[in-house]
This record gives sequence, C-alpha cells and structure tokens, in this order.
Amino acid sequence: MSESVLILINCGVLVMLKTALYVRLEAKPGKEDEVEAFLKGGLPIVMEEPATVAWFGLRLGPTTFGIFDAFPDEAGRQAHLSGKVAAALMAQAEELFSEPPSIEKVDVLASKLPA
Repeated sequence: MSESVLILINCGVLVMLKTALYVRLEAKPGKEDEVEAFLKGGLPIVMEEPATVAWFGLRLGPTTFGIFDAFPDEAGRQAHLSGKVAAALMAQAEELFSEPPSIEKVDVLASKLPA
C-alpha cells in the first residue's frame, strides 16, 4: 500500500486516493472577481461527482488561481475531466484567462483529510 494513500470518506467507505489534478489559472486583468465566482460556483457541481474525493478552488495571488482535486483512480480523474466543471472551464477560458489553463496530472504520495 505504499503507492497509495488510504482515506476514510464521510460515508464510511475506505478509498485509495492515488491520482489528482493541479490546474493553474491566470486571470485576465479585471476578471479576478469572475474567476473567483467561477471557482466558488464549481463546488456544487463537483459535489455530484462521486469519484472526486477532494476538490479545492484556490487563490494563489492577485491574479493567479488554481484547482486541486483528487481521485481514487484514473477512471475517476478521467470522469472529472469529462465532466461539467471541466467543460465550463474550457468554455470560459478565452474570456477569463490570460493564458490557457495549465492542467497537470499528478500522483498523490500522502494526504490527510477529515473522516
């Protein structure tokens, strides 16, 4: 089990958390509030994705934002990438961001989440 992290999610089911996405977003000047609202609005949509175990909308600086989300496996990550939030992100990318979103597939080495 050294290559994965075990976490306990709210329903009491043991899940192996192994894969994640780190997305870096650079807002166009004057679009910072819209990017923040977009990220906050994504939470209810992501709550409907059972394989998205953890999801965070982040503000890294005045114009720099990010998303970090984690999944039990590659199928969960792919389901998220094919989902509503990803589609909305790409649909609004040209309007909101000064450069295309940087989407990195990452492996989870260790984590601590509430049970």
